[in-house]
Amino acid sequence: MKLDILVFGAHADDAEIGMAGTIAKHTAAGLKVGLCDLTAAEMSSNGTVERRKQEAQQAADVLGAAVRTNLGLPDRGLYMTEEHLAAVTAEIRRFAPAVVFAPYWEDRHPDHIACSKLVEEAVFNAKLRKYMPDKPAVPAPLLYFYFINDLGRTDLIVDVTEQYAVKEQALSCYRSQFEKAPGEDVVSTPLNEGYIERVRSRDMLLGQRRLIPFAEGFATRVPHAVDLFLSGGRAE
Repeated sequence: MKLDILVFGAHADDAEIGMAGTIAKHTAAGLKVGLCDLTAAEMSSNGTVERRKQEAQQAADVLGAAVRTNLGLPDRGLYMTEEHLAAVTAEIRRFAPAVVFAPYWEDRHPDHIACSKLVEEAVFNAKLRKYMPDKPAVPAPLLYFYFINDLGRTDLIVDVTEQYAVKEQALSCYRSQFEKAPGEDVVSTPLNEGYIERVRSRDMLLGQRRLIPFAEGFATRVPHAVDLFLSGGRAE
């Protein structure tokens, strides 16, 4: 299956936190969007691997994703090794997307930073025909970075106001992470102490400079190319 967009995250729920509205907006427009989790989040303080996989698929269904895969790399063990780089590169070649998303390169969680670097390197390697020659090379997709825990340099925003209810529905699938259910063996973490409310506030803040109720922000390593400045929306 060829995808239009492939979104990588270190753990299930990373992509939803950063860009669930953008995913929903593109799937509603008929584009094929895939999600790839690098790990099974086996080191999570709450929830089991099996439950997190179920939650991840539920969220993918809510967002209309065409496919969700898991590379089974070690949680809290993501490094720039040939094995890990090859696994991510193979996934890009498998789906040959036009656009790839990865976590922003600065974040409080080391796995998010490692995922960002692995994906960036893999996007480059995917086009090299002499790298892993048993798998056909693909043109380098566009690469954008989304925010999870920490905001950084925001190069562009996407208006996700109409999709925000879908984003919240997708996030609500991760009950093991964002809720403290009575009677369950749950410990307090940043995720179940008002985290979704902070995500909502962040997305409101990202949109306010363009008078957009809810927006998701992205960064890029390369400049945007503009044909005509008046071909887009007007600043107010």
